[in-house]
Amino acid sequence: MAQVQATADERHLSVTVCEDDDRQFIDGVEKSRQYIIDGDVFQVNLSRGWAFDLSASEIDVLYDNLRQANPAPFAASCHLNYDDGRVSILSSSPERLISLRNGQIETRPIAGTRPRSDDQAADAALSDELIGHFKERAEHVMLIDLERNDIGRICRPGTVKVDELMVIESYAHVHHIVSNVIGQIRADVSPADAIRAVFPGGTITGCPKVRCMEIIHELEQTYRGAYTGSLGYVNHNGDMDSNILIRTFACHHGKAEFRAGAGVVYDSIAKHELKETRNKAKGLLKAL
Repeated sequence: MAQVQATADERHLSVTVCEDDDRQFIDGVEKSRQYIIDGDVFQVNLSRGWAFDLSASEIDVLYDNLRQANPAPFAASCHLNYDDGRVSILSSSPERLISLRNGQIETRPIAGTRPRSDDQAADAALSDELIGHFKERAEHVMLIDLERNDIGRICRPGTVKVDELMVIESYAHVHHIVSNVIGQIRADVSPADAIRAVFPGGTITGCPKVRCMEIIHELEQTYRGAYTGSLGYVNHNGDMDSNILIRTFACHHGKAEFRAGAGVVYDSIAKHELKETRNKAKGLLKAL
């Protein structure tokens, strides 16, 4: 575990952050590529973790800092009590799992990432390079097809469509490629049915989902916990909205942890995927 010392002003925290070993992730990327070569899967989303000590009194400070350091459209916090203590989930997620409104389901997959630059011209070049990159576009289209298939199981025939295809969304620390998939759900479909059809999101597992989850469990050698789960709400009329728990802290038993991942395909380069995890972690580390 690598260690990073984070200190700042009085609203920030002074903590020592432990980062998962690079070698385990790099080996995992190569093993994922071998599974792809062998025909088991097309893509695997592999993640790695960071952790640090955090007292209960610092949790609200951490969330306030997170909202400022890494603002996101699906940010949320949740505090859950259970027999063995309490867990606090602090999320600055940019990604929607599903929403339901008046019988229409919507999912908004993110796949494709580049870091931001302080230089305006360089930042624009990074965005342009991302949207024009063959590998990123091919990976994104594959995941759109996965999401179309997922919601197609609960929608009326002929109603599933991509109404927004591969647009750039820029956040504080990264650019993303994002698409939007919609459909009209059948009359017999409940919010629970909708969640069951799409959970977990294909962008954070890979394709096909079940085999990818088996590979992820083998290679990450730990449970993800809240990471890549979902947080949301359901109204009394059945309308709902939910995120995917990425860019998210989980705080419990005097510790806080988070994870960041990257999609591995046949031509992935391990050191580039490692760098992508760190780009995604920047906003959370800045919150310390």
